Amino acid sequence: MSEATHPEPDRIDGAPHPRETVTLFGQDAAQADFLQVYGSDRLHHGWLITGPRGVGKATLAWRIARFLLATPPAQDDGLFGAPPPPTDLHIAPDHPVSHRIMAGSEPGLFALRRPYDEKAKRLKAQITVDEVRRLKTFFSLSAVDGGRRVVIVDAADDMNVNAANAILKLLEEPPERTTLLLVSHQPSRLLPTIRSRCRELRLSPLGTADMAQALAATGIDQSVTDPAALAALSGGSVGEAVRLMQQDGLKLYSDLVKLLSTLPDLSRPHAIALSESAAGRGKEERLDLLMGLFDRALTRLARTGATGHPPDPQAASQEAETFQRLCPSPKAARQWAQLAQDQGERLRHGRAVNVEAGSLLLSSFLALQAGCPRS
Repeated sequence: MSEATHPEPDRIDGAPHPRETVTLFGQDAAQADFLQVYGSDRLHHGWLITGPRGVGKATLAWRIARFLLATPPAQDDGLFGAPPPPTDLHIAPDHPVSHRIMAGSEPGLFALRRPYDEKAKRLKAQITVDEVRRLKTFFSLSAVDGGRRVVIVDAADDMNVNAANAILKLLEEPPERTTLLLVSHQPSRLLPTIRSRCRELRLSPLGTADMAQALAATGIDQSVTDPAALAALSGGSVGEAVRLMQQDGLKLYSDLVKLLSTLPDLSRPHAIALSESAAGRGKEERLDLLMGLFDRALTRLARTGATGHPPDPQAASQEAETFQRLCPSPKAARQWAQLAQDQGERLRHGRAVNVEAGSLLLSSFLALQAGCPRS
């Protein structure tokens, strides 16, 4: 397998790669913040792009990279003064920089990502210091034209300790005319010294309208999808919404809510059928999705009692009625929240040590019956 055909760690299956995404939806504030700093002629060398997974952080990083590499520094000609600063990050698809980025041949750009392990035939779990050391060659080769250089680190959370320390050194002593864009889903896990040397751009979850537009831009058929339910279950993440659509996640969540509706006398046949639907070889993605939806359902259930209001919008029929019945008070909410935490940890541990999936799920479903608050 050649490097060009290796799987990309920053690509969501079924969706365009962030470098191919023309429009970024729902993140106008973050783009405006960057342009304001750029227009003040005080461009910071390190940027930390944060927010939940799948809300457009990588897309913003590639848009900024394309913009910086295609936009020459403003020059004051002494007669008319410097031109007004740009008000948009958009660079035309037919621009030479856009062409080179799409082809993976832009000399001023380096994407630092988890590498492919040729021996194991899979992506490595971390960004290693060896990958960061490749930047030395990048800086030496790209310095000849005197132009800008951009490094995208996606995701910075994937760096091991040595790689993080190497990036920190670059942030402390940045090469001339170099901008580092660090994408992070969990910035609290990064070294405090890395965070302190970067300017943050925080992205927010997408609302229903922006979600629908972003999904339409991917070319995914949404004709049989409830956009409000999809936005609610995905947490405003386009990446998670794509995953839900590809794996029929809305139906899976509906089945989970139907199971919860049988409490406090849990329907064992329903529990067994749902558990077995995610068990067995080749069903790992469905198992991960069901575990995530299980956690989300219990969180939404606990929130119903804590706030006194059912989920809005509903993500499945009978969700509001079921959750109000099972969690009518703040006291019940605390019990459900503790149950959610306990079972979430149990599922994650069981997944990590390869406990048989059907048994793992069924035991957690049965634990709901044992722990269900009684009126």
